[in-house]
Amino acid sequence: QVQILESGGGLVQPGGSLRLSCSASGRLFDISRMYWYRQAPGKSRELVADIGTEGGTNYKDSVKGRFTISRDNAKDMVYLDMHNLQPEDTAVYYCSLRKLYWGQGTQVTVSS
Repeated sequence: QVQILESGGGLVQPGGSLRLSCSASGRLFDISRMYWYRQAPGKSRELVADIGTEGGTNYKDSVKGRFTISRDNAKDMVYLDMHNLQPEDTAVYYCSLRKLYWGQGTQVTVSS
């Protein structure tokens, strides 16, 4: 059984930073691509970043240079470091293992 749990969201001012964390229980983490998605109110869920088992990454164009995805296979953790946050980054952020298993999400609000 795989369980995904996100943490680290919160309220931050424009230009601020946050680190999201995602733990993935079970035995699939080491052999699975991991994803961060987000969903803003009234919008569809969109891919923010993903990372392969060897560390290869992909990013949504609008977050390139601001967000960094990383993983710690020893701890079954994946992270999303977010810098220079903007109001348009406000959303619920979801972590996913293989796009099959999903967490409940963590709210990120960027507002002055």
